[in-house]
Amino acid sequence: MFVRTPATRASAALAAGVLTALLVTGCGHDDDPSVATPSAPTTSAAPPSAVTTAPSPTASPTPSAPAADREIVVTIAKGRINPPTGRITVDKGELVRITVTSDAADELHVHGYDLGARLPAGKPGSVEFRADKTGLFEVETHETELVLFQLVVR
Repeated sequence: MFVRTPATRASAALAAGVLTALLVTGCGHDDDPSVATPSAPTTSAAPPSAVTTAPSPTASPTPSAPAADREIVVTIAKGRINPPTGRITVDKGELVRITVTSDAADELHVHGYDLGARLPAGKPGSVEFRADKTGLFEVETHETELVLFQLVVR
């Protein structure tokens, strides 16, 4: 028997509400010098196809990579985004890590923070930052112009 936890219901509601909002937005191309090479995969208890909207599990951080307050993991396969596009809310000041794995080479871009990462086909790319600006920020890919989600910082 499948039992939904409060986190599962919240994730499902979040995903459904965000999909509509994200489908109407887009991004222009720009050559962003802040695009970095992908970092090593992060250690998280969340499966690769899930977005974690609660504080990250207690994974032991390595000395060079402090534990993020919020882990957001997205996969792209055959042009489909998993989990589906939506809004993810974080608190101002949280350390956010976004990890994206795509089956096609691309670039990840976080608008408003002007952060990016290369996404080699089949390998994860990550950005990590302190959410120090409030507002609504698109997270998308540049080559395929897919809106992955909207980040709400309160």
